[in-house]
Amino acid sequence: MWTPFKKTPTAETLPSGERAAPSTEVSAMTLAQTLARDTSGLGREAAELRGTLEDSVAVAARQGETLQQLVAQLDSIVRAQQQIHLETTASVSAMNQARETVGRVGQEVGEVVDTLRLVADAAQEITQVALQTRLVAFNASVEAKRAGEAGAGFSVVADAVKTLATQVEQISKTIMSTVGSLDQRIQALSDELRMDAGQQAGRVGPARFAQALAGVEAGVQRITAAAGESGQLSQGIHAQVERMGAEVQHTQQALKGALQRSESVLGVSERLMEVIATSGVKTSDTPYIELAQQVAAQIAQALEQALAAGRITLAQLFDEHYQPMAGSQPAQHTTAFNSLTDALFPALQEPALQALPQVVFCIAADRNGYISTHNRQYCHPQRAGDVVWNTAHSRWRRVFNDRTGLASARNTRPFLLQTYRRDMGGGNFVLLKEASAPIVVQGRHWGGLRLAYRF
Repeated sequence: MWTPFKKTPTAETLPSGERAAPSTEVSAMTLAQTLARDTSGLGREAAELRGTLEDSVAVAARQGETLQQLVAQLDSIVRAQQQIHLETTASVSAMNQARETVGRVGQEVGEVVDTLRLVADAAQEITQVALQTRLVAFNASVEAKRAGEAGAGFSVVADAVKTLATQVEQISKTIMSTVGSLDQRIQALSDELRMDAGQQAGRVGPARFAQALAGVEAGVQRITAAAGESGQLSQGIHAQVERMGAEVQHTQQALKGALQRSESVLGVSERLMEVIATSGVKTSDTPYIELAQQVAAQIAQALEQALAAGRITLAQLFDEHYQPMAGSQPAQHTTAFNSLTDALFPALQEPALQALPQVVFCIAADRNGYISTHNRQYCHPQRAGDVVWNTAHSRWRRVFNDRTGLASARNTRPFLLQTYRRDMGGGNFVLLKEASAPIVVQGRHWGGLRLAYRF
């Protein structure tokens, strides 16, 4: 059944005294609120995506550095293997020379043995001659005694010859004994240096020295072969690592491109949130924007009053000579206005933490992102060597010149909405939204009030 179109009641169709809100106005407001809600969700997802990409870029950068170090180490290994190959090749050559030298020495030792045997033969002949001389001298002595006084002089000579022959015989025997001992020792040395009789008979049987030398040579050759194989493997690994490095670099470039695109998406969502907030439509961000503007105005007024009272000069208030604090990790700095902000800011910043739900921090940053005085819960003195704890609990006297911090500090529009991940140290992050408002002192932009809150 056809149903006639029913008109929406208007001011003309309603009874007298009743008025209805224009439907277009209600629809626009509903649409704006829906758009604001969806844009906030888009900002959250974009911030998460951007944070994940940042982590991935950092991991890829570390992987690239690690691969570069690995390539350098592989280069060192290849150079060492090449040096081993050169040294072992030189060792083989030296052992060949040693083998030739030993062969020559063995031959010369054999000649010494032959000479000693000639000496022994000569000594034996001398012994025989001495023996015969002693016998002749004995016979001469007997004949001299028979001759009586006529042979007395001859008898003395015969006795002397006999004594001398005896001494020659003893010396010859000593020579023969010594030569025999030397012959045995040199023969043993010759056996060590030369091939034994077994090889001369056609059997393989090198002497012990030759065996040892051959064993060393075989070991060096095995080292040379192993070094060559290892070098080939290292070169193969080197090529693979270089390919991995190229792939990691390509991935890193791709991630950087994706990070830039995510930055664009995040920027679009933030601009949409800002446009919706400035349209007059009340959104969930409106109370935080108004609170940030309120505290920014209070801080600006307090700083102007301090200038008027002579508590600080304009040059000191706008001091940008950040002096590093020795030993601080993360780095902390001091400026000329620290004492003033420590005295003025807590009374204005701390109440904002309880003014609305989900507020994480409320801080004033100068135009370079420097936080002189943070909220009390983040103003603890640093612990020596504990970077993770310091990152989370000692956030004052620090410069936050990241994308969000610098944008909030240098924003000069009535407000700025941003979505980001807050680094709490140790790989811990908190997803936050931030409303910021400029702080202007005597017509000069001093910085911005940063009010961060959870979704």
